[in-house]
Amino acid sequence: MKVNGKNYRTVWMEGKEVCLIDQTLLPFEFSIYRSQNYKETCHAIKTMMVRGAGAIGAAAGYAMAQASMEAPEKNCSGFISAARYEIQHTRPTAQNLFYATERVYEAAFISRTLAMEEAENIANEDAEASRKIGQYGNTLIKDGFRILTHCNAGWLAFVDYGTALSPIYAAHKAKKKIQVYVDETRPRGQGARLTAWELKNEGVRHKIVPDNAGAYLLSQCDVNMVIVGADRIAANGDVANKIGTFEKAIIAKEFNIPFYVAAPTSTIDVNCSTGKKIPIEQRDMNEVLYQTGMDKKNKLHEILVCSPGSKAINPAFDVTPAKYITGIITEKGIIHADEKSIFNLMNNK
Repeated sequence: MKVNGKNYRTVWMEGKEVCLIDQTLLPFEFSIYRSQNYKETCHAIKTMMVRGAGAIGAAAGYAMAQASMEAPEKNCSGFISAARYEIQHTRPTAQNLFYATERVYEAAFISRTLAMEEAENIANEDAEASRKIGQYGNTLIKDGFRILTHCNAGWLAFVDYGTALSPIYAAHKAKKKIQVYVDETRPRGQGARLTAWELKNEGVRHKIVPDNAGAYLLSQCDVNMVIVGADRIAANGDVANKIGTFEKAIIAKEFNIPFYVAAPTSTIDVNCSTGKKIPIEQRDMNEVLYQTGMDKKNKLHEILVCSPGSKAINPAFDVTPAKYITGIITEKGIIHADEKSIFNLMNNK
């Protein structure tokens, strides 16, 4: 995607440095963070400088490649194994993180060069999968459609193109007139800050809506379809995605509005039987209690927005049962959210 006339990926590697767009500064500042070693890349993942299933996966793969290059000749395997453990404990929910780490970890025991190549392969595969998701998803979008999204599953959440937004970009490129309703996605505001920023850059018509306005929009028949991303898909079709997704799925089903999940097959965890077994990340309560914004003098401030002394809970994800999902848009096609469809897809049938 282009920013200020220049093509960017969300995360990439230059020599031994992992370069990534610092998403904690968007939409107020566009800045590239350069990670010098795998520990710094772990920090970037944990603090959400880089976030989104595919982008986390690519960053984790690059971190594993960095660890391979940093490993000393003496106790090389021990160093690489310790790094793998550290990378996989940065964030617990996104399947792509584990998928990428394992692939590069196995390559690292063959050679450092192969580890680098495998990390790059993962990033390229992620971008290509997202592009294909856009092609398949575009077939669902008619001219004049109004689409509701939740969180950010655009190119910032993947290496390029994105998942939930990829069909929207494809439809926009095909000259379809569409309107996107962008959930704020509190507490971190990935919709209001990131999705809206992406759509504005691409010239796609959109409006930011409060998270709790979704039911109103859906009840007024003002939405033709809902498209969201995924951080992990269980073998039975249950989907873990950003907190607040589940309630949108329930409401969409109540008003008979199609609810689609867009995700590459690398997000599917065939070893996880149901959504009940997906680990849900619990983040710092200060993300709920405090918000960062820009004042009229274009200065950023973090302020307390809740009652002083109150505590908060901050689950980062929820799980949407398969029965609420109309279909899953993948790079291999659109499937039903059920065990049989997923089994056939993963076995290329």
